[in-house]
Parts: sequence; C-alpha cells; structure tokens
Amino acid sequence: MIDFTNCRVIPGRAYNGANGSKIAVEYNGTAYMLKFPPSAERKPTNLSYTNSCISEHIASSIFNMLGIKAQETMLGIFTVKGKEKLVCACKDFTADGKRLLDFCSIKNTVLDSDSNGSGTELADIMDTIEKQQYISPIVLREHFWNMFIADALLGNFDRHNGNWGFLYDDNADTAEIAPVFDCGSCLLPQADDQIMKTILSDESELHARVFQFPTSAIKLNGRKINYYDFLSRAESKDASEALKRIAMRMDMEQMEGFIDQITDISDLQKEFYKRYINARYDLIIRPAMELVMAEEPKESGSMLTM
Repeated sequence: MIDFTNCRVIPGRAYNGANGSKIAVEYNGTAYMLKFPPSAERKPTNLSYTNSCISEHIASSIFNMLGIKAQETMLGIFTVKGKEKLVCACKDFTADGKRLLDFCSIKNTVLDSDSNGSGTELADIMDTIEKQQYISPIVLREHFWNMFIADALLGNFDRHNGNWGFLYDDNADTAEIAPVFDCGSCLLPQADDQIMKTILSDESELHARVFQFPTSAIKLNGRKINYYDFLSRAESKDASEALKRIAMRMDMEQMEGFIDQITDISDLQKEFYKRYINARYDLIIRPAMELVMAEEPKESGSMLTM
C-alpha cells in the first residue's frame, strides 16, 4: 500500500467539494489530489468513515474500462495525528495549467434559462448543452448520456452539475471535456460490513438497492430519476443510444478481475462490490438493452429525444 504521509504538500493549491478533506501532494514527480473520506458520525452506520475513497477508485477505474475518460486514481494511506487513514489519490488533471469549468458554472452563463446553475432538471441540462459554446453540443450530449449509463451501472446518487465539466486552456483559447471525477457516491459508500453481509445474504435487500435506490441526482419533472424506471421505459433516444454504446463495453469479468486485485480492501468488500455491480447489470442494464434492441426495427420516431 502506498504511504503518502511524507509526500511534499503542494502549496497554493486547493480543491472544492463538501465530501471530505482534500490536499495536493507530489508523488513520483506528479501532482495528486488526496481525498480523505468524510466523517460518518451523524449517519446510521458503524463506520467511523465512509467507504467513499474505495468507491472513488473502483468507479473511476470502471469508467476508464468503459472508454469514458476518467481521473486516474490509486488507493493509499495517510497518517493524521497518529491515525492511519485510507485515502484515494486522484491525478490532478489541472496540473498543466488548464482550468476546470464545472457544468454548474457553464449553466449560469445561459442568460435566458429559468433555472440556476445547480438545477438538475433534465430539460434544463439539455437546454444548456445546446446553448453553451465551449464544446460541440452533439459531443457534449453524448458524453452526458455516456456518464448517465455508467452511473446507472455503479449506482451513483450524486452526479450533479458541480462534478463534471470542461477543461479550458487560456493560452490556446480551447476547451475539452474534463475527465470524469468525483465518483465517491457510487457503490453504496455508506455500507459497513454488516450492511454488506445483509445485502449479500438477502435478495430483497439487494433488489431494494437496485430497483428503488439510489436514484440519479438528475430530475425529470421535479423528481429524481429512478435508473431502472427511466431506462426500462426507453423513452429517451439519446439515453438508448448511449446504452447501446456503453453496454457493449461492459466486460463483467474484467471488472471482477480488477476488484479482486485490489489489495487494500477485505474479501467481504470484494464480494460485495462484485455482486452489486453484477446485480445492477443483470437487473437494469441488460433488460434495458434487450428492450432497446427489440425496438430497433420500429420507427425511431416513436422514441422521444430528451
């Protein structure tokens, strides 16, 4: 396990976000953001800290496996006041001087929008994607839905407008889509050992965490989208096209193999993460994909584009 405790802390660099403390360090000549798990003292769990760092590492790695560029991550330890903590080291993709412009900020530049930057109503997000002038709307819309499908697989409940966006190069006056980041809300990060055992042994508990919650942070008509309900209705042409693109890249054996080789987590955690991802694939992704493929011969005009 990598020990980041004695790494040089990079001065003058700080990071936004409410989910745990973050510092910048230099490791092997490269800048990394170290993410510390947030305290779970006020939440109904036996954990002193959440598993968000583990979720961050696994989910980011799976995004990359799916061909969706995401931050590069490593798990390690950092000692604070004599206490060893598991941390996630995220390679700093702004270290070359590019600025991160989150989608929330971009959304605020759309002057004729009725919602503010943080609003996650699907129609407003689609409207901003069409009106922003940084990235081709076609490319950005495809990226948004690719993220949505991957988040559906991983059970992400917090893909809001502040944790995805663009990298802007002031010198070249160019923008590109930023690597996917802030994936610590995937894979039930508040599940302690007892909850994991319960979910693994009780199918109804597993199904509740697939069919009922977590939901997406994106809203449709004022309500957070239920991944299963939304994809099983196949009403969004853009979502269905992304499903076809991303589902075919979902190599479950590759994902399981990756989880198995992580040395910093227990066998129980490995079993849980593998079972949970497979369940979401079997119960959400695969049936939705079969429905979309069955609809292929029909008039594409019957599907609504969101």
